Amino acid sequence: MKRCITKRRAPILFLAACLVMGLMIIAHGDAIAKDKVFKWKCQAYVSVASTSYEKSLITVTNKIKERTDGRLLIEPYAAGSLVPTKEIFNAVKRGMIEMGLSAAGYYLDQVPVGAVAQLPYCFKEPWEAAYFLKFKGFEEIARAEYAKHGIFWSSDRIHPCEIVLKKPVQGMADIKGLKIRASGTNAKFLTAIGAASSYIPGQEIYTALASGVVDGAYWGAAGGADSMGFYDVCKYHLKPPIMLSMADSWFVNQEAINKLPEDIQEVLYWTLEEEFWRRTNQYIYDERTTLAKVQGEKGVKVITLPLKDQEMMTMEAIKLWDQEAQRDPVTAKAVTMVKAFLKELGHLK
Repeated sequence: MKRCITKRRAPILFLAACLVMGLMIIAHGDAIAKDKVFKWKCQAYVSVASTSYEKSLITVTNKIKERTDGRLLIEPYAAGSLVPTKEIFNAVKRGMIEMGLSAAGYYLDQVPVGAVAQLPYCFKEPWEAAYFLKFKGFEEIARAEYAKHGIFWSSDRIHPCEIVLKKPVQGMADIKGLKIRASGTNAKFLTAIGAASSYIPGQEIYTALASGVVDGAYWGAAGGADSMGFYDVCKYHLKPPIMLSMADSWFVNQEAINKLPEDIQEVLYWTLEEEFWRRTNQYIYDERTTLAKVQGEKGVKVITLPLKDQEMMTMEAIKLWDQEAQRDPVTAKAVTMVKAFLKELGHLK
């Protein structure tokens, strides 16, 4: 009888032993996964000298390293280190690098809706652009388009582009005929309102201003202008912004994300979300303090265009928005959303 019971129990004991061993193997596997170090590369479109290199790229990669206890190490690279700047998107898409920090406007041929992240003379205050992105549905629309390329997209910040001038202006009429350094859609906009816009590489702008080749320029806003020395020759700062951009962007290969343990994925997503709010507010603070400093130390005067002129300039800008809307149905939908939001704010009738 005992021998019979033993024979009956043998398979059960065997299965139990297998179950215990299986659980031990799974637990061991989880331990290995938790100890595994993932190494990524991230190239930015800015040089080491740029404030964004330290304040965005280095800050984010360091935070992710710290928050994952060194399990996700992202090696930062400056512009041109691995691939040309305008190839960052494709390099991330193909998995050559796992992550990139670049401008959405460089890749409109693949993701046209990125144009809406940098419409000229659109939002008046940073919070408006942030609200449109985060609470009016634009982020979801844009992410869905980038996801078609296997990329997770996240805006780095809202930042203004504001013109500094050598000559004072009272309104839109005074802008006509001024020679202003600009690029992209901003150049088209300035041309539309009567300025003579032209593109000049960043390293040549100061000389162009000092020698009278151009009467004004922008390099971001106050912070950028001050860092480039523009206020040595330009004593007038024009508001409102010619653009409030959300185009500086993080591009992350989704397949690389999927290979990470869930807890590391969460750290990555939340760090990029935090980065947007941190960097946007940091930028606002830096702009206010820099503008106050140059007003006091360099005699810079801030000129705000009359509301009537702002309205006329907005009407010209809308023509360019409508041109961007023709890129594809998704972009058209996003431009319609922009107009509806601006009507809510009272900027459009």
